[in-house]
Amino acid sequence: MRRVRHATAALVMSSGLIAGWAAPAAAGEDTGLLRLAHLSPDTPAVDVYVDSVSDPAARITLPGVGYGTVSDYQDVPPGEYTVSMRPAGAAADTPPVLSTTVEVTGDSARTVAGVGLFAKLGLAIIDDSLATPPSGQARIRVLDGASNAQTVDVTTADGTAVAKALPFATTGDYVDVPAGTTTLRVSTGGEPPTELPLDVAPGAVYSLVVLNSDGSGLTVQPVLDAASPGIVPTGGVETGAGGTAEEGLPGPVLAVALVVGCLALAVGVGSRRGRVRHGAHPR
Repeated sequence: MRRVRHATAALVMSSGLIAGWAAPAAAGEDTGLLRLAHLSPDTPAVDVYVDSVSDPAARITLPGVGYGTVSDYQDVPPGEYTVSMRPAGAAADTPPVLSTTVEVTGDSARTVAGVGLFAKLGLAIIDDSLATPPSGQARIRVLDGASNAQTVDVTTADGTAVAKALPFATTGDYVDVPAGTTTLRVSTGGEPPTELPLDVAPGAVYSLVVLNSDGSGLTVQPVLDAASPGIVPTGGVETGAGGTAEEGLPGPVLAVALVVGCLALAVGVGSRRGRVRHGAHPR
């Protein structure tokens, strides 16, 4: 049976922890939110560049993004952006190995994620929900970045299904659950579930990222999408080519993200604009 591991500190996302986040800020009404995630288990680390199509001087650079990282949201003006990846440490003028475009609107929150295995790596655009759940509830979903299991099932202690037979490289739908401490039950391929503690704050929204662990095991990493009322962890947009994300951001949810470092070896990988839907693998 595959092992599902976790770090207790990483899985406990209480309201106290949320309050201590590094740069929580409310999303501006005239800006959109964009973050990156690296969910490809066998893809090397990459440097990710986010460039505004309308303003070449505006750039966000996330260096050395590795598997399992999800960045804080970047608060960016509406418009079209190019997300491109280069091998970690490559010069900024090196032709990107993988790129896509994403449209940011004033009311949007999106995650650009590198998904799949290296041989068929792709960039997916995932729509995120920052809407406040009902009183006393939290909102959670699953991002499956674990190739060690063909599918995963995730339920809470009261039997609420968060993800059912969710395939690798896909994203589940958001589900509302009672806030507070509960037990998360994670299983693969119909095997007996592994139980993990989960503490979710009222009014908060989370993505539960399932990742490969040592050997054939799995691990679950909770990432805060938003906290009530409409508070999201954000970083600033650097203006001027060469602006870089600050170092020292909080580990599990740090700028890392944008995935796909398909890059590391100049392998031409096709990408397409789109978003990950439940059960649909990006091509």
